[in-house]
Amino acid sequence: MPRQKITKKMVVDAAFEIARKEGMDQVMVKNIAERLGCSVQPIYSYCKNMEELKREVTGRVEDFMKQFLAERIQPKDLFRSTGRAYVQLAGEEPHLFKIFILHERQEIDSLDALYRREAGAETAAFISEQLQISHEAAKELHLNLLIYTIGIGTIFCMTKPGISLDEIYKRQEMAYEAFLEQIKHRKEDPS
Repeated sequence: MPRQKITKKMVVDAAFEIARKEGMDQVMVKNIAERLGCSVQPIYSYCKNMEELKREVTGRVEDFMKQFLAERIQPKDLFRSTGRAYVQLAGEEPHLFKIFILHERQEIDSLDALYRREAGAETAAFISEQLQISHEAAKELHLNLLIYTIGIGTIFCMTKPGISLDEIYKRQEMAYEAFLEQIKHRKEDPS
């Protein structure tokens, strides 16, 4: 039987699956080689170092997240369904959620910079139009909810046997209402 030729794509795919099932700390050359049924030599030939491979895996995680979220977001309830989709990801794919949340983000020196990188102006414009609030208020609301959702998503994926999705969604809804009320109150009382 001819030996299978190991490709870089196969190495990255194997590393991604290991990260998905066991966490990024288990993405090691010996584990990748074992999964592929080969020696460690082909893995070393495609990867300058493990940091480079882990960056590629993180890129795959970001792509997976985008696809996961896109499949669950409801256009008529975009804002709330996005928050729910993040929490759903935390429950169904806890290792990928952790990788996404915990990967280092370069050149971020403020929450505003983080928001620009993770969400962007078009998201705030959409929320502004949907809720009939200013662009700045929409950005503030979205940033607050991102922070809250990341926090509650982290709690959700780190607890065993686990908190019910209904309880998590209820808390998200309460946070949404509180943040929105705060913004509306500020609009009415400019002092």
